[in-house]
Amino acid sequence: MPQTRRPLLAGNWKMNGLAASLAEIAAIRDAVADGAAGVAEIVLCPPATLLMAAAKLCEGSAVGLGGQDCHTEPNGAHTGDIAAEMLKDAGASHVIVGHSERRADHAETDSMVRTKAAAGLRAGLTIILCVGETRAQREAGEALPVVGAQLAGSLPPDMPPERLVVAYEPVWAIGTGLTPTPDDVAAMHGFLRGQLERHLAGGAAAVRILYGGSVKPANAAELLSVADVDGALVGGASLKAADFLAIGKYYATIAKS
Repeated sequence: MPQTRRPLLAGNWKMNGLAASLAEIAAIRDAVADGAAGVAEIVLCPPATLLMAAAKLCEGSAVGLGGQDCHTEPNGAHTGDIAAEMLKDAGASHVIVGHSERRADHAETDSMVRTKAAAGLRAGLTIILCVGETRAQREAGEALPVVGAQLAGSLPPDMPPERLVVAYEPVWAIGTGLTPTPDDVAAMHGFLRGQLERHLAGGAAAVRILYGGSVKPANAAELLSVADVDGALVGGASLKAADFLAIGKYYATIAKS
């Protein structure tokens, strides 16, 4: 990984976590302060109900926070939705857009994801843009064109590279325990780097590309050591401090080597 790209570990809690779960965030905060994640940047994305309390816990620490989604508009009659500006006001520095569960469960199109990404930029947030193929698409040999089209369709025009993180999450690996081979991951991440060079010209080298999809302590070192993998978007394993920190241990170990 080029020295210009600091590795990033982002924890997506999805629809999990009650007030008692703030203890896990506090444990991550304290361990990161003690060097448990080495050189990696840490961002946690709890449910919106915990975001403000988590921001108070993490104030002044090295742990950043993010939202899991945002509306396209800054305010208005959109019952149940959350504006990017609200996330920023609650203490977020990042926002996830285009996660496969949003694309599938809420029929989000690339165009909608692009508008949400633009909303996050408007609010001053860093965008974690998710892309990934289904198992059927991979088995049909369509993984690269599908992911390339998602990336192209989801990027706002004039995207500032320093405000973009791309997360590759093969849909068939999320929550299934299945993972692609290191060679498969390397091929996709190399492809994404090339696509970013097309879309962002000279700024592509600054964009971090994360791997997501059943990342856990047992496979973290193998996945995080793949070329062009600049970190991970972690789902279930980010809910417990011990598991998340065990993944971060990879970056603490290589920092000492």
